[in-house]
Amino acid sequence: MTRTSLTQVCTCHIFDRKNFFSASNQSLLSNIKTDSEISTDSNYDPSADTLADRLGALRDMVPAAARGWIGHKYEQTTSAVKSVLLFAGRAAWTVSVSALLVGVPFALAWGEEQSIQAMEQEQRMRELGGEVLTAGAGGQGGAGGAQGGMSTEEIAAALGGAGAGGKAEARPAL
Repeated sequence: MTRTSLTQVCTCHIFDRKNFFSASNQSLLSNIKTDSEISTDSNYDPSADTLADRLGALRDMVPAAARGWIGHKYEQTTSAVKSVLLFAGRAAWTVSVSALLVGVPFALAWGEEQSIQAMEQEQRMRELGGEVLTAGAGGQGGAGGAQGGMSTEEIAAALGGAGAGGKAEARPAL
């Protein structure tokens, strides 16, 4: 297998008419091959080339200045992407830790406040239920409102009913 490599030759002095056929240029001119001098390798198998060989040949086709510029731009881009990702990671870490330090105690306090409110509501319902039960037991007949107890309308309103003659619906304590 033959490998082709390219070399960059400054040709500005070769095409000077006075010095074109000078003795110093004869060595350069002797290396130039014509189509008849280029041999063809009949045993060459293009499927035997690896990807690395083909990329290496492409590398030789791109001038060194262009390769340097492309490499510099690649390094700048990767550096910028790396900086952005590091900043985003640090920002995400800061936000998540702050949320944990502030959010967890807040959630615990809020849950505790909800349970205290539920206990207070339950206590109010027990007191109201005690008043309703003791209101009818203290009287000797007649209207309960005259002896200091609650009337039927007041009991129905306390229970959330529709008033006298209506059906009262049960409501949850919470």
